[in-house]
Amino acid sequence: MIRKIIHIDEEKCNGCGLCAQACHEGAIGMVNGKAKLLRDDYCDGLGDCLPVCPTDAISFVEREAAAYDEQAVLKNKEQANKLACGCPGTQVKRLNREAPERKAEAVPAQAVCSQLNQWPVQIKLVPVNAPYFENANLLLAADCTAYAYGNFHADFMKNKVTLIGCPKLDDGDYAEKLTEIIRENNIKSVTVVRMEVPCCGGLEFAAKTALQNSGKFIPWQVVTISTDGTRLD
Repeated sequence: MIRKIIHIDEEKCNGCGLCAQACHEGAIGMVNGKAKLLRDDYCDGLGDCLPVCPTDAISFVEREAAAYDEQAVLKNKEQANKLACGCPGTQVKRLNREAPERKAEAVPAQAVCSQLNQWPVQIKLVPVNAPYFENANLLLAADCTAYAYGNFHADFMKNKVTLIGCPKLDDGDYAEKLTEIIRENNIKSVTVVRMEVPCCGGLEFAAKTALQNSGKFIPWQVVTISTDGTRLD
């Protein structure tokens, strides 16, 4: 049948992944760093993906395409939910970091102490009004950065509230949640740590959007980590 459906211009696509997050039907996925329409029958033609694309890479076309199949979409979502691992550890808590000298007997001299100061850390799980946000220096980090950069705890997490996420794999847009956190709490500064890969641009974009939408003027910076673990700033 001939119907309205989205078209993605791969030349314009920067791989941020925002369209894939906005597509609630799962029609869009990231393939080799570019957004791709995975299945015609998952696309409902409503275009939730269009307004989030920062490069105008998505448009509507009319062409031969399979009809939208709502049952197939629902079945796919159900299967995805079965594969997803639910985490029960969502209780909000501060982590008391004792001075190293008080733990000298229990911690070997060569051990590196964690600088994590709160729980949970996932952007999707953290409550907007968690008490540790008050007067906090906020760290927004792509989850790969802590694996790539060896001194991540000391250089970035120390004395900060840490929130992590993956804009390529997580469903939805972080901007709305981050806007609420910044608007509802006295955040003193924001540091974004991302990987150099294009899909990590989604985290930086969400942070910028949240800062703008919050109506607050807060010091912020972006630090980029290469895939070999080098700090690029």
